Amino acid sequence: MNGKGQESGAGGDLTTDLSALDFAAVSPEEFARIVKGLSARQLGEVMHGNLRTRVLGEVFGRMRQQFRPEAAGDLTALIRWKITGESEEVYETAIAGGACEVTRGRSAGEPRTTLVMGDAEFLKLVSGNGNPVTMFMTRKLKVAGDVGLASGLTRYFDIPKA
Repeated sequence: MNGKGQESGAGGDLTTDLSALDFAAVSPEEFARIVKGLSARQLGEVMHGNLRTRVLGEVFGRMRQQFRPEAAGDLTALIRWKITGESEEVYETAIAGGACEVTRGRSAGEPRTTLVMGDAEFLKLVSGNGNPVTMFMTRKLKVAGDVGLASGLTRYFDIPKA
């Protein structure tokens, strides 16, 4: 035994291991592999406190680079993301003029669609490890507003593959 895993429950050292990660240095593909290797319970365990803030900040921070303007064409839309868990975090993605801007918090703008999901579901969705239609049908992903826009969001971003 290497001294790890002495806490009861799987993933006892998981938060410690991931908190040491420099998320800025992790490629989207590597992030997708990390998420794929964790259970929903483990993903939930990871998403607490400062580590949750860092993970959400990094994921939303990369959306601009992952955006595919050629796929979005002349789309203009404000997408509000509500990530539930230990607290509700709100981010917004504004797509207009072939550009994507991401902001933390709720703006005064009226979103065309709002996506509400838990931490684990969010990580699975943005890492390409979750099927948005299945998540919607099983009520793990709630959509308010333009469901058609929500169902096509993945084509506007380069989603990593694990």
